[in-house]
Amino acid sequence: MSRRWQGSFTLALLLAPALLWLGCLIVLPHVDLAILSFREREGPRHYVASLAQYRTFFAEPLYWRVFLRTAIISVLATALTLVAAFPIAWVIAKLARGRSGSLLFIVCLIPFWVSETVRTLGWMILLRQSGVLPGLLVKLGLAGVPPELLYHDATIFVGLVYTSMLFMLIPLISSLETLDNSLVEAAYDLGASGFTVLRTIVVPHAAPGISAGCIIVFMLTLGNYLTPALLGGKNSQWFTEQIYTQFITRFNWEQGAAFGFLLLALSTAIVVAGLRLSGQRFGDVMRGT
Repeated sequence: MSRRWQGSFTLALLLAPALLWLGCLIVLPHVDLAILSFREREGPRHYVASLAQYRTFFAEPLYWRVFLRTAIISVLATALTLVAAFPIAWVIAKLARGRSGSLLFIVCLIPFWVSETVRTLGWMILLRQSGVLPGLLVKLGLAGVPPELLYHDATIFVGLVYTSMLFMLIPLISSLETLDNSLVEAAYDLGASGFTVLRTIVVPHAAPGISAGCIIVFMLTLGNYLTPALLGGKNSQWFTEQIYTQFITRFNWEQGAAFGFLLLALSTAIVVAGLRLSGQRFGDVMRGT
């Protein structure tokens, strides 16, 4: 009995920092935001329970259109990140020999040694009308005048994929490293094409890593504020900007809290739908990271 009590006490001590962190920095703020989102101000320091904030969202076309736009672009950016990261992860995990794989991974890691702000400002220096890339296009004769490459949806896509690439690479590399090379060799010996090997062996084996990477990248992209604001300008129409406006500009914390919970509900729904479509379970996905 004493040993069992000591074991329980030790486990409680080990879990205490994590539980304290979850409770104070995640659970309590979300509970407070939920209370804020379901109340309406009727006067100074006088509030009543209400769904007015959510009715405002559905009644104003600007809000739900930006909401849908953010969701669609986030899904597309996640898919593009997966397509771009998968070949890189395959090269690092399976084709690179010796220290080459580690070196390639460090090369992918180097841009993330600086903050997201610096990386995004770097893209602005490259793409703005007086920047490096427009000037190069003029020198090569591909454009008569320097084009403005900022403030377009394509620019937002580039920024989102670039800032999220590492978070897709790590789960993919972890999953692909455990793939037995003999399975791939046997498939080729039996006459399978490269696409068949990819579809029947590589992708099913890497499915937990793919799901984990997509979940992480999607949630980071959906909640991203800095990249769409800087690369997309005033016309980026990103939902996190609407939340920022309600909290900081208009001091309407009730409306901002409602928008935040709508974004949380959207991310949860899409993640659950993605897991169901891929046939993955959340526990398997977490082990894939």
